[in-house]
Amino acid sequence: MLTDTPGIHHVTGLVESAQRNVDFYVGTLGLRLVKRTVNQNDMLRYHLFYGNETGDPGTVLTCFPYPNEVPGRVGKPQISAVAFVVPEGSLPYWRGRLADHGVDVIGTDSRFGDRVLRFTDPDGTNVELVEGEASVEPWTGGPVPEEYAIRCVHSVTALPTNPYTTGALLETLGFELVGEERTRDETRIRYEADGEYATVVDLLDRPTSEFGREGTGSIQHVAVRAESVEELYEWHEFLRERDYDVSRVHDRYFFHSLYVREPGGILFELATEKPGLAFDEDVADLGKSLALPDQFVEDRDLIERQLPPLSVPYLDD
Repeated sequence: MLTDTPGIHHVTGLVESAQRNVDFYVGTLGLRLVKRTVNQNDMLRYHLFYGNETGDPGTVLTCFPYPNEVPGRVGKPQISAVAFVVPEGSLPYWRGRLADHGVDVIGTDSRFGDRVLRFTDPDGTNVELVEGEASVEPWTGGPVPEEYAIRCVHSVTALPTNPYTTGALLETLGFELVGEERTRDETRIRYEADGEYATVVDLLDRPTSEFGREGTGSIQHVAVRAESVEELYEWHEFLRERDYDVSRVHDRYFFHSLYVREPGGILFELATEKPGLAFDEDVADLGKSLALPDQFVEDRDLIERQLPPLSVPYLDD
């Protein structure tokens, strides 16, 4: 039986440098490197996972480093930004912290009643911090004091070619249309799932937007949570029968998933919460060494010789 998703599972982007990526998301934003593993479609590439202490679904940003990839360009049909929840009243701290680390703040806005701080990471990915509350314990082993620390993912903003078809898929997955905000150039359409956190997907209806290009700095997809592997197979049949472009069910070792690209051009993933990012390592050891899915264990020596070394800020503090 299909059930409504409670919200976002993770968000995945493409970046140029693994080390620069770690330095920013751990050293500047204070997230934990929960898992250093490999791209399961390309075992000689890193796949880096950032989140709270155990990388709970809804707290996670993942990145694929591709040193020779061309820079991306934000446009249709893409996910144009990822947002994280920070505590109420913490944006002045974050504005100062970002300035101290050489990060230019784009602006501070009010969006659906929330204060939002906008900036870009070193690859040009649009990142936002949204003041709010979330029932998630933050990672406190890094440089950011607990009273200011990122709690979880808040939302993604998508820029589809057709927001109505994207909205239709969101409603099918269990999101509800909760509001719209209009400016002269665009309409922001908010959908929200009935979970406790990481529940928001915003769609931008921006008629003048150009088409984007996938590359470093672009967000490849957003994953939403699914209850079980069995449910993924049900979703596969349900979506295929309705002529969606849907993949087979994949075993991603830390979760199972499938992908669906809806007619508005946005790539969604449905991912199970279990077994989770902490199932194969002690919590204290997460992120310290290369964690390999079973199918790559025999190739560990080859993989470790090919991957660049990583230094993780605050790992041994």
